[in-house]
Amino acid sequence: MDRSDAPRSERRRLTHVDRGGRPRMVDVSAKPPTARRAVAEAEVAVSADTMSLVIDGGGSKGDVLTVAELAGVMGGKRTSELIPLCHPIGLTDLLVAITPDRAAGVLRIRAEAATTSQTGVEMEAMTAASVAALTVYDMVKGVERGVEIRNLHLVSKTGGKSGEWHRPAGGDAPRPRRKPGDRIAGRVGKRKATG
Repeated sequence: MDRSDAPRSERRRLTHVDRGGRPRMVDVSAKPPTARRAVAEAEVAVSADTMSLVIDGGGSKGDVLTVAELAGVMGGKRTSELIPLCHPIGLTDLLVAITPDRAAGVLRIRAEAATTSQTGVEMEAMTAASVAALTVYDMVKGVERGVEIRNLHLVSKTGGKSGEWHRPAGGDAPRPRRKPGDRIAGRVGKRKATG
């Protein structure tokens, strides 16, 4: 049976929205605590000169890599305060590592979070990677304003009812291109003027 033919009650729906359309925190009280782990990554694209400053520790604000890694850990620990419907959970592990890649012109950020809880740690890993990337930007913006934060994504998650998930090699399947006027997240996209 096609999913669009399934009764509305059986269709997939957003878990953080109740049947009336109001935001809600998911009730996880009936779920057993299980070991869970998530890995997220991001990239910060910088010029060759900025890359050298970061690697050599020559920035005016100090050791960019160490400060950004620490900021990522601190950010990951505060995820439930930043993302409104995330559960506060006890983390059992949180690691952020930044690896310079001169050839690609990027600083590769990898964040790994773990817990034994009733809910997952994907948001904690992604928040840690995001905060680390933002911290790099903050620390180097005085020498390069054109820095870009790119490619924030979940790499993998394990544990819980849904089990394991790993990003396919090469990323997810490409999304279809949208045409002007197509529905996008409940809104009609702007049409370009013609003629």
